[in-house]
Amino acid sequence: MDEKLKSEAAGAPSPTPGKNSAEKAANTTAGNKAKVPLLKTRLGFIVAVIAVFAGVAIIFLRTQPPGGTQVPGITVSGPKQPQTAPAIGGPFALIDHNGNEVTDASFHGKFMLVFFGYTYCPDVCPTALTDISDAMDSLGDAAEKITPVFISVDPARDTPEHLKEYASYFHPRLVAMTGSEQAIKTVAKSYRVYYAKAKSEDEDPDSYLIDHSSIIYLMGPDGKFVTHFSHGTEPDVIAQRIREYL
Repeated sequence: MDEKLKSEAAGAPSPTPGKNSAEKAANTTAGNKAKVPLLKTRLGFIVAVIAVFAGVAIIFLRTQPPGGTQVPGITVSGPKQPQTAPAIGGPFALIDHNGNEVTDASFHGKFMLVFFGYTYCPDVCPTALTDISDAMDSLGDAAEKITPVFISVDPARDTPEHLKEYASYFHPRLVAMTGSEQAIKTVAKSYRVYYAKAKSEDEDPDSYLIDHSSIIYLMGPDGKFVTHFSHGTEPDVIAQRIREYL
């Protein structure tokens, strides 16, 4: 039995090393060829995704207004727009302390120093008008180019006659003005001035105070806003800054 098995084993063909190597190489080549289309497919997908995102970004940037847009985590910048002066001032029609009708056009060609207040004001108004008067004195001959203007926010009590007496205590070029309730509301709104009656326990209806803004506005010869001065600015400082615009 053993001899038969040995004889059959001897007659069976033995494995050929070269043939096995060739088969392995063929299998490897076939596997690589199968991987190539898959790799190309993945690369194509990635390129397509990048192209889509790039297109969306370009569309987003083109649709943004100049000046940039803030997005959480992203800042898209654009060219800076020139800053414009705030919208302060505008047309008005009032009555001066001599009883004459005046409009904003009456002052065109000259600078205006404009202050809103009222004659019964206990401290802020007389202080501001005194500062304006002192600044005008400091300007000397240059003050001829400027008209100081006092607009009352208390038309019920500040009649032209009362304003005339009040204005006489300050610079001789001062023009004090009043008007109807609506006219005062209109001009105050155009100058962004706040005013309102203060609460009072006084039973006399004519005895009241008024809360109001205390800013001095410098308006140009064309009637447009130039700059402003906060309450308490020294007259010499006001005069010096005005000279820069004359």
